[in-house]
Amino acid sequence: MVVQQRRCGGGALAVLALTAAGVMTMGSGCSGGDPGDGAGERVARAGPTGTSAAVVRRAADALAAAGSAETRTSMETAAGGTRVTIRGEGTYDFRRQLGRIKVVLPKDAAGAEEHRPITELLAPGALYMKNRGAGVPDDKWVRIDTTGLEDGNLVTGGVTDPAAAAELLRGADEVRYVGRTELAGVAVRHYRGTADLGQAAREASPSARGALAAAAKGFSTDAVPFDAYLDDDGLLRKVRHRFTFATEGPAAAVVSTMLLYGFGTRVSVELPPEADIYTGRVQQSGSGPETP
Repeated sequence: MVVQQRRCGGGALAVLALTAAGVMTMGSGCSGGDPGDGAGERVARAGPTGTSAAVVRRAADALAAAGSAETRTSMETAAGGTRVTIRGEGTYDFRRQLGRIKVVLPKDAAGAEEHRPITELLAPGALYMKNRGAGVPDDKWVRIDTTGLEDGNLVTGGVTDPAAAAELLRGADEVRYVGRTELAGVAVRHYRGTADLGQAAREASPSARGALAAAAKGFSTDAVPFDAYLDDDGLLRKVRHRFTFATEGPAAAVVSTMLLYGFGTRVSVELPPEADIYTGRVQQSGSGPETP
C-alpha cells in the first residue's frame, strides 16, 4: 500500500493505493434542492430562513458543541467492474479535531490473505499512519501533511477525516429534504444535495480550512454530492459523500460513508513524538521511491 499522485483536471491527486488488492482508492469532486419540512422541523436552524441547506451547514458546529463521538466509516471504490471496501472504526474529538481510527483493508485479489489493520491518528493538518507498509518499520509512524494533499485527505487515508466530512457540509447547496427515517433506533431527517468545496473551504473552521482549500484546488470539480442524516438535536448521525475520478482507464467511483454515535465518549489521542516518525523514503508503486 502506497500513496500515489495522479492527475485529475490538471491537478495532482493523492490516493491510497491498495497494491496488495490490486485496486486503488481514488477521489475527485462530483456534482448534484429545496426548503425543509417547514415548522415541523425541530432540527437546529442556521439562519433566519431555516432552509434545508442552512440546517445542513450547521452540522459541523453542532458536532463541535457535542464534543466527541464514536465513528464507523467505509470507503467503497468501484472501477473497471471491481468493487473494494475499506472499513474503519474509532473515536473522534470534534472540538480538538483529533481522532484515532483503525482501518481494515480488504483481502488480497485472491481473497486468501488478511492485511494488518492500519492505525490512523487524525489531527489538524496532519495524518499519522502506523502499519503503513511499503518498507516502513513496524514501530514507526508515517506523517502526512494533509494541507499538501490535493484531496485534503478526503480519500487518501481510506477514511474521510470526520471533521473534514462535516466541514465539507458548510458548502451545502441545492439541498432538499427527503424525509424522516431511523438509524439504530434514532429518528433522523434525511437531506440530499451537493457541497461546494470552494465555499466549504472559505466557511470552514481555521483548523480545517487548509485541507479543504487544498481539495478545492486539487479536484477537477468543486461539487460533491452527499446524503446527510441529522437527528432532532441537529447532530449529524450519518453522511455519505460521492466522489468520482476519471483517468486514462475506466472511471472510478468512491463512496465515503461516516456513521456517528456515542456522543460525549472519552477520546484519548497522543500524537507520536518526532523520534517515532519515519523519515526515510516510502516506495511509490510504479514510480520509484518518494519521501513522505
